[in-house]
Amino acid sequence: MSVHPSIHPSIHDRGGVDLPDEAGATGNPSDTERASVADQSLLAPQRQALILEAIRKAGAVRVAELVEQFGVSDMTIRRDLDALVRQGAVQKVHGGAIAVGAASTDEPGFDVKSELEESTKAALADAAAQRVEPGSVVALSAGTTTYAVASRLLEIPQLTVVTNSLRVADLLWAAGSDGRENVPSLLLTGGTPTRSAALVGALADQTIRTLHVDLLILGVHGVSEQAGLTTPNLAEAQTNRALIASARRTVVVADHTKWGVVGLSSFATLADIDCFITDDALPAPARSTLADTVGELVVVPTTA
Repeated sequence: MSVHPSIHPSIHDRGGVDLPDEAGATGNPSDTERASVADQSLLAPQRQALILEAIRKAGAVRVAELVEQFGVSDMTIRRDLDALVRQGAVQKVHGGAIAVGAASTDEPGFDVKSELEESTKAALADAAAQRVEPGSVVALSAGTTTYAVASRLLEIPQLTVVTNSLRVADLLWAAGSDGRENVPSLLLTGGTPTRSAALVGALADQTIRTLHVDLLILGVHGVSEQAGLTTPNLAEAQTNRALIASARRTVVVADHTKWGVVGLSSFATLADIDCFITDDALPAPARSTLADTVGELVVVPTTA
């Protein structure tokens, strides 16, 4: 499917910020800094203080860089960042953290995001697809996790899929062209494409407002207790609001890396979510917050 600057609605019946590049992102550490961060015997508060200092100096850090510098595990660094987030000292973004006040205003493209947490997204997609009833009308927002969900919908009969995702539309259209059975009827909202292959803007919003869907499966850029669901794109936030308003039930699919990430614009509160599907790497405090706020919390086992 070719992408045009503005795409009109069509129906076919077929029966947390990308951080800067690592080079120059944090500068070259001094000999003293190298010696400090290489010490694996640091207590967690000491390590967190050094991480916070690095973020304040450079504006951002990557998890992979911190793992190498401190000689600890990925999960240890993520727990350190979670602790700093709870203190209000930093904000988590895709792949690392940024200084407070540097809200995420940029969004990586679809291909970049598709390489993140692939196996986890597959497990979340399986869990989401189990909540789809045959013969229902399902809306899929744009995103790599919802794209994974779309592939599972090919096994469910008599569906109608509404989407503002060019990638989801391409997948469903290709399946129909290959002669597969049970391919859902497809309604593409129309609108203006974003870097992440989402169709947004007035045309998309107007189309969605006329629709009534049984279930919305929604991917997100970031989730936090205070900000709720967020995205760096103002137009996409508005389109997501329209999708939520059109649906009887809203299911959010978000892996643990999305927690604590705050994009520029909020489009829903945690209380607006009927079901939140995530993985078991999500920290316990975040699970507790979600369990107390959303309609249903589903934690999918993905770690050994």
